Amino acid sequence: MEPDPAMLDEALAVAHAAADAARAVVLPHWQARDFEVVTKADLTPVTIADRAAEAAIKQVLRATFPAHAFYGEEEGREGEGDFLWLIDPIDGTKAFVRGYPMFSTQIALMHRGELVLGVSDAPVYGERAWALRGGGAYLRAGDDQPRRLQVSTACGFDAQTAISTGNLKSLAANAARWQAYAGLVRKVGRIRGYGDFLHYHLLARGAIDLVVESDLNILDIAPLVLIVREAGGVFTDLDGQAIGLDSRSALAGTPALHAQALAAFNPA
Repeated sequence: MEPDPAMLDEALAVAHAAADAARAVVLPHWQARDFEVVTKADLTPVTIADRAAEAAIKQVLRATFPAHAFYGEEEGREGEGDFLWLIDPIDGTKAFVRGYPMFSTQIALMHRGELVLGVSDAPVYGERAWALRGGGAYLRAGDDQPRRLQVSTACGFDAQTAISTGNLKSLAANAARWQAYAGLVRKVGRIRGYGDFLHYHLLARGAIDLVVESDLNILDIAPLVLIVREAGGVFTDLDGQAIGLDSRSALAGTPALHAQALAAFNPA
């Protein structure tokens, strides 16, 4: 059974409010640079801002949806049920720690394993993207009015094509896939590594054409998956599988380029 549309509209409004609450926590720490950095067991950094922002997000979400389950970057999985909120309070903590603005707050809602809404907020970079399943994807930059997003019309790898990559360690360790990636690089006009939220926002608004990442988790990309899809793009893992809780890679692009890249990474 599909979730009630009115409930999803309310959930999107609450997700925006939760992103606002995270901004209110994160920005003062960013401006004051007054945080200690702790290295977690997986060797990634965490700060008081990460933990406080996750708590603020959950407080807002729970006020309206106390029965929903949560899966947060800092506190893990809490609760069970058809609805699961996916939360990364600061996706790009390394950027946050090192003092550049390519970090974001990622909030998404799953219903029975399917993504139904997402908000991707980059408070210092100055933009927020969001999507509701079946309702399109939108972006607001600064104080501008929101605009609907649409991926580019790129349909082939040529001098006009732009690719962006994130983490590629696993891809680089796979000789066949690394050569396939090199083959794409030789064909296109521009290779960049915008990373984290940014290249997905750029993809959704038609500024780049394909994103490749081989090392991530669902909390890094959950709302971005829906944003790209609602902007007319295709988003799977590098094997062509649907994105889910266990996903560890990403291949996102215009329909034509995604299909061609997927074939290159997975030859018959």
